[in-house]
Amino acid sequence: MSHELIRMALAEDIGEGDVTSAYFVPEGRMARALLVARKQGIISGLELAEAVFFEVDPDLDVQVLVKDGSKVAPGALLMEVVGKARSILTAERTALNFLQRLSGVASLAACYVSLVKHTHAKILDTRKTTPGYRALEKKAVLDGGGVNHRIGLYDRAMVKDNHLVAEGEIAALQEAIRRLKQEKPQVQVELEADNLEQVTDFLKLEGVDFILLDNMSLEELREAVEMRGEHHRVKLEASGGVNLDTVAGIAETGVDFISVGALTHSAPALDIGLDFTPLG
Repeated sequence: MSHELIRMALAEDIGEGDVTSAYFVPEGRMARALLVARKQGIISGLELAEAVFFEVDPDLDVQVLVKDGSKVAPGALLMEVVGKARSILTAERTALNFLQRLSGVASLAACYVSLVKHTHAKILDTRKTTPGYRALEKKAVLDGGGVNHRIGLYDRAMVKDNHLVAEGEIAALQEAIRRLKQEKPQVQVELEADNLEQVTDFLKLEGVDFILLDNMSLEELREAVEMRGEHHRVKLEASGGVNLDTVAGIAETGVDFISVGALTHSAPALDIGLDFTPLG
């Protein structure tokens, strides 16, 4: 999938050809380029950026200087590329687009993780990802110290309010869970609760792995944790109203997970540049 995405990204950028490089850069000119962090952050996407350069020109010499997941300071050298100047300049923007976007996701995830490190709560991503980028953005969340939620609709049943309306009574819900666990035992089950009454009902069901506490107040979250108790196998996930100002308070209620859509739908790109030096 990554190679398909790279080819698509290069095609939309290059089109019929890089006219700037073709007309203003001598064909035989060699160059050295350094990818440099302009701001502090967590790096993700280096392998993808490297693949972009090789897709444009397999003869480029690319040296990756840090690892994904590394915390870097402004001025940190991330990658060195040596070879034809035209090739480097043609690949530059696409490589940076991937690297800046994914490093931005990793950096934001790391901010959230740092704010809850005094608790046992884990920061989760969501399915609110850039179409086509899901695997890449979810890896970036891991590079930032977060945890992946379900990858798609196929690896966890997440029963939300609309599903519950369609399903009807609690007995029918229990029967649906039973059938799923029997036919697809590897699939986990998560139920969304809008109030504490639903939490009470869901805790009585067999086969429930997670309860999503949707848009609940801190007091309601604490009550849900008390209702669940210390030894109940069901994990509690808080969602809604989560931002950098509220996440610590939510974590302190005792929930196990906090899902943050902003990790992937609102992460600002990390400022990374390419310093270019002609050779010879």
